[in-house]
Amino acid sequence: MITNGIATVAGLEFRLRLRTGRWRWLLASWLIVLTGIAALIRLSVRPEIVGEEVVDYTGSFMFGGLMLVVLGLALLIAPALAAQSVNGDRERGTLAPLQITGLTSWDLTIGKLLASWGTGAVFLLVTAPLALWCLAEGGLGIGRIFAVYAVMTLLIGVICAVSLGLSAAVARTTTSSVLAYLAVFTLTAGTGVLFALLLAVTSETVQQQSNGEVFSYSEQRPDRIWWVLAPNPFIILADAAPETPTTTFQLPDGTVIEQRQDADLLGALSQAARELRQPPEVFLPGNDVPEPTPEPAPVWPYGLGFQLVLAAGALLLTERRLRTPAGALPTGQRVA
Repeated sequence: MITNGIATVAGLEFRLRLRTGRWRWLLASWLIVLTGIAALIRLSVRPEIVGEEVVDYTGSFMFGGLMLVVLGLALLIAPALAAQSVNGDRERGTLAPLQITGLTSWDLTIGKLLASWGTGAVFLLVTAPLALWCLAEGGLGIGRIFAVYAVMTLLIGVICAVSLGLSAAVARTTTSSVLAYLAVFTLTAGTGVLFALLLAVTSETVQQQSNGEVFSYSEQRPDRIWWVLAPNPFIILADAAPETPTTTFQLPDGTVIEQRQDADLLGALSQAARELRQPPEVFLPGNDVPEPTPEPAPVWPYGLGFQLVLAAGALLLTERRLRTPAGALPTGQRVA
């Protein structure tokens, strides 16, 4: 429930952001760039011919590629929305007048979060016509669209919360902005680099016997370190998306089969992430067929859970920094 204090702070933050007319041009540029990207993806997709059936997954392929681009750009925009929210007000001398009113530290924290998060959600909302375009192309369900947008909204909120916490913890606006972008880099490219390094470290030597001869080879064990990639926003988005639709078609010999779409970028990334949790195949002595392994479990609950805990910690830090009376202030930080 949003209290009057939170609504007041959020309203002030929104008016501060909308005071200039540059937002309209920024949103227009955002939509134009993404429309061009969607058009390029559309031109690169061709219908798939299976037997005598033409299977068209154009809309789903467009949507998957477009959403990965939208998430990447949104992760670049989100830190700019909150990384200077607290220390910027301190530098301008506009935070202390709010702190001496009846507003609580939680009113200020949640209000600032909702303002930055809401601004980020506007950027997502602007892309809705492109999602409808993908839906009209076919091969895409409305439930998949809603689920992907919901997860992206949560991910943007996490980055806004982390950026807000850094803004409250660091006195300089430049430093907090750099740290916010460094946090985004760590969650995206950083997790991938760390996973690759740990993959080489955790590999093991396996010995096998064949035709009376013993040979050894090095086997990688991604099933031991898959959790490193779990907090990656792109992995979370892809793995949390509902499964792609299936299509039933008839082969020339009359056989009717059901095939799940495999040309979707989100689905391919999700499958790759889940396969990392699979242990290596085990062969019983004298048997060339490996033991059956269970279906790989999803990765996104762990990654999203980690990000939500990270966001909660950042909000607790922000609230603590905004309490009054402040007591001891960090070096270089002023009251007003």
